[in-house]
Amino acid sequence: MTDVVIAWVDGDDPVHKRKKARFLTPNKELHFEDVAGESRYKSTGEIYYCVASVLRYAPWVRKIFIVTDHQDPHVDEFVTYNFPDNKVPIELVDHTVLFRGYEQYLPTFNSLAISTMLWRIPGLSDSFLYFNDDVFLTAPTEEKMWFEGDKTYIYAKRYPTLWARLLRWGKHLGKKHKVFGHKDPMLNSADILKSDYFYLFPHAPVPMRRTWHEQFYAEHPNLLDHNIRHRFREPSQFSSPTLFYVSAHRAGMLGVRSPKGTTCFFKPSVKRTNNYMARKIAEAEASRSLKFGCINSLSETTEEEQLMFKQWITRKLDVTFL
Repeated sequence: MTDVVIAWVDGDDPVHKRKKARFLTPNKELHFEDVAGESRYKSTGEIYYCVASVLRYAPWVRKIFIVTDHQDPHVDEFVTYNFPDNKVPIELVDHTVLFRGYEQYLPTFNSLAISTMLWRIPGLSDSFLYFNDDVFLTAPTEEKMWFEGDKTYIYAKRYPTLWARLLRWGKHLGKKHKVFGHKDPMLNSADILKSDYFYLFPHAPVPMRRTWHEQFYAEHPNLLDHNIRHRFREPSQFSSPTLFYVSAHRAGMLGVRSPKGTTCFFKPSVKRTNNYMARKIAEAEASRSLKFGCINSLSETTEEEQLMFKQWITRKLDVTFL
C-alpha cells in the first residue's frame, strides 16, 4: 500500500507573492535562483501533468496527497474529464497540518523544510513516493519498482563524499555567492551520518518510509528543528531522503538500481540554443527504459518551446486540457 505526495505552489498567486515579500530581506543571497528566485515558485500547469501521470501509469497507488500553502490547484474537473473511472482519492494537505506544533516556522518557501515534514501527513501510508510537481511518470509502473516487503528500492548511484566536497569547493571558487545545488543537501546528510558516501538520485519520484522518519526525528529533534526553521533554502540544510537511504543501506533494507536511461530531465531556457526542446523530446522518445521525467523551470523558456513540451506530454499521458 503506497501513497503519492506532491508538493505544489502557485508562485503567481498575489497572496503568495505578498507573503513571500514580507520575508525577502535586502540580503542578496535570498534573490539567487538556487535560494528564492522567482522560477522556483512558478507554475505553468506542471501539477496536471504530475497527477495525470500517476493516474495513468500508477493506478495501484492508494491515495494522492497534494501539499500546499492555503492554495488549491483545482485538479478535480481535469481528473473527472480525463479519468472518469478514477478510484484514487486526491486530498489537499496544508502546510499548517505538516507544521502543527512548529507554526513559528510558517510560512515557509523552502522545499527542503517541507520534504522534511511530509511524514507527518495524517493517514499517510508507511511507504510513499514524493514528487515535486514538475516530476511525472512516462510509462506503466509497478509498486515493486520502489517497495517490496520491508525493502525500499531507489534509482541512484553511490557517490563518494570526497568527490562531492571537491566539486563544491571548485564551484565556489571566485564566487561571492555559494551556490546550493542538487548534491549539496545530500552531502550534508552524509556528513551528519559520518558516511563517506551518499546516493545521488535524479529528479524523479523519491521513495520514503513514514515510520523511519518518525522514529529518526523522535531521536534527533534538533535535526528536525534545524532543517525546518529556514524559510528559504540555506547551505547548512540536509536532504531527509538521503538520511533515510544511507541508514537503510546500513541496515540492509535498501536496494539500489541504476538510474541510467530511466529518466529524462528537461531544463529549458531562452539562453539555450540548437532546438533544445526538440532534441530532449527526441532523446526521451528514443529511450526504451524511460519511466520518469522532470520539467524544470518550464516558464523560463520561449512560448514556442513551452507549447512543444505541452503537446508532447499531452500525447504521452493521453489527456486533454480543458
